[in-house]
Amino acid sequence: MSVSLWMDSQKGQLGHRQEHSFDVVIIGGGIAGLSAAYWLAKEDSELRIALVEKYRLGDGATGRNAGFITCGSVEHFNRLCESFGKEKALEIWKFSEENLRLLKEEIIESKFVSKDQKDQKEKLLFEEKGSFSLASTKEELTELKKSAALMKELGIAVEVLNEDGVKKRLGAEGFCGGIKYMGDASIHPLALINEIKERLNDRVEFFENHEVFDIESHGEQKRVMTRGARFNCNMVVMATNGYSPLLHEFFKDKIFPTRGQILATEAVPRFMEGPCYANFVLDYFRQLPSGEMVIGGFRQLQKDVEVGYSDETTDVIQKALEDFLAKHIPKLKDVKISHRWSGIMGFSADGQPLVGALPTDNQIYFLGGFTAHGLGLAFHCGKVLADSVFGRPIPDFISAKRF
Repeated sequence: MSVSLWMDSQKGQLGHRQEHSFDVVIIGGGIAGLSAAYWLAKEDSELRIALVEKYRLGDGATGRNAGFITCGSVEHFNRLCESFGKEKALEIWKFSEENLRLLKEEIIESKFVSKDQKDQKEKLLFEEKGSFSLASTKEELTELKKSAALMKELGIAVEVLNEDGVKKRLGAEGFCGGIKYMGDASIHPLALINEIKERLNDRVEFFENHEVFDIESHGEQKRVMTRGARFNCNMVVMATNGYSPLLHEFFKDKIFPTRGQILATEAVPRFMEGPCYANFVLDYFRQLPSGEMVIGGFRQLQKDVEVGYSDETTDVIQKALEDFLAKHIPKLKDVKISHRWSGIMGFSADGQPLVGALPTDNQIYFLGGFTAHGLGLAFHCGKVLADSVFGRPIPDFISAKRF
């Protein structure tokens, strides 16, 4: 979100900037921006909505994650209870459960008769097989069992596994046990947002390759400035997640750009029951329906490097990902690495997402700070954003007014 004088088509006198007028301009073409567009369009069919994206839809964190649609937050449930109390922790968990329910009802299964639902799920590469948290030490297993006990007490479906269960069901070694969250899912993230876009093609106008570099006030309107166009509107929605601090200083102490790295192997026959987390949710891996293994994490090895906006992989973390597979997933011995990539996530100051309007400008709304759980939170957050815009109450833990 940095445009030079020479790139600015109007100032550089290399062409005339196009001008557009809309009711709402949404900045960001990932799961957050598409979700906001979906719920605002559903709320008011007369709204004229534009969505602008720096590159192509999904080119940010949405198209660079591992495709987990998981409940909860970035830490084990027992720690969530310690931080927020049982009642609030359950509310946070239920919020992400509702995110999956809404995705299934509105996007994945809606408008498809029974015989076609299976085909639609296959098209999206959607699987609802739960997810696992695995412990490589007795200390973490003790913590996971504590989480499981709390979850069962609060009515959350969970299963405890021993070492043999992990080996048989996941093909993973070197873990002394774990727990399974029964209600989690996984998906092809770009297929998901493309499906949302299809539902919006007659309601929302999409502008890809439009890098936003400024939001100006002009009388009672806002002007969203991009390299090639000016968008006049009554309301702006920033769905920029980790990139939000580049557009407004309000986010500089609330959302922090954090890089995550992933690699993928070539396909092998399916053997893994569902997606997995390990090492206190810092590392994660899943086998795709087509057989490839995707693994990410280990940013704790280079905390000083895995910040900011640089899109690159590092030898230290990529080697750690390879070593993890060699140590824990013997069925992948000698399987070739096919892809390596990174993506920029938005980590919030307290681990929970932010939805609201700027305190200094009630014409600029935002949603972000998903802290590595964008697919598990953003669709519901888009609905909450619409609630906020239309004057309905929203959960305290997600409201940006908490800061």
